[in-house]
Amino acid sequence: MLTGKQLILATKPFAKEDRTKSWILTISSFLILIALLAGTVYNIHWSLKLLCSICAGFVIVRIFVIYHDHQHKAILDKSKLADILFMIFGFYVLAPTGIWSASHDYHHKNNSKLFSASIGSYPIYTKQKFERISRGEQLHYLFIRHPLTIIFGYFFTFMYGMCIKSIINRLSKNVDSLIGLILHFAYQFCVFYFLGWQTWIFMCAIPHFISGGLGSYLFYAQHNFPTATFAGNEEWTYEGAALESSSYMELSAPLRWATANIGYHHIHHMNSRIPFYRLPEVMAAIPELQTPKKTSLRPKDVMACFRLKVWDFEQQKMVGL
Repeated sequence: MLTGKQLILATKPFAKEDRTKSWILTISSFLILIALLAGTVYNIHWSLKLLCSICAGFVIVRIFVIYHDHQHKAILDKSKLADILFMIFGFYVLAPTGIWSASHDYHHKNNSKLFSASIGSYPIYTKQKFERISRGEQLHYLFIRHPLTIIFGYFFTFMYGMCIKSIINRLSKNVDSLIGLILHFAYQFCVFYFLGWQTWIFMCAIPHFISGGLGSYLFYAQHNFPTATFAGNEEWTYEGAALESSSYMELSAPLRWATANIGYHHIHHMNSRIPFYRLPEVMAAIPELQTPKKTSLRPKDVMACFRLKVWDFEQQKMVGL
């Protein structure tokens, strides 16, 4: 029975990419997205444009996970072409490389700690802390975790959280967030002005709304699910956070493709250098990773995740109010 650092070391052989496969999966995903976005403009009927628009939103999620892997140096590391390609994509989805890497690295090093800053994560308050803070602070906390805030993640998670907030906090260190906002709105203005408002809805509004909402929910549910556990800073361990506080999201094959296997989140947190296309291989090879804590996108599980608000020390679980 592998535990602790032994378990982390067992995943190390899988933290090697197939460079050719990484490029094929990356380029093909971008080509599919380009084709779908073109379909929102040149299709013969509005229903086909809508279908292309919805599918584009899911493909953006897939490319975002691939981009996320590149930022972890799991794929295409030290490739100038990949750096440029993913930098442009980061601007496109309002997750510039600077702020994304800094916040996400912090998340991996502090996920499920009860007493750390909520950088790169949805905040978790204990029941006792929530009862002590002011009404205004309670409302702010609940707003961040509200289902509508997560569903409208394009605005709150990406536009505000990734860009506007980082600019307000420290512009000198987050210039790329400002550049991202400018380029993002410039491209949308050009689509609106030259191609019309209907094309803007199909080509920009719907894909970004879907990808922003689904991306935000995935990030939320991967660490905010009924059986997740949280630890004090002294009791916290890296492998414990991966196994106890990171979910395995049961998805259909099409959704596993669209989310680039990010549902194998417990394995990703065990070793973030494992390429997304090798995560199922790791789960099949290591028995200790085959009985994870689970969630899914079924309505019942989604509602169960949304109901969670604070950590209750007495019950040792997340509870509602």
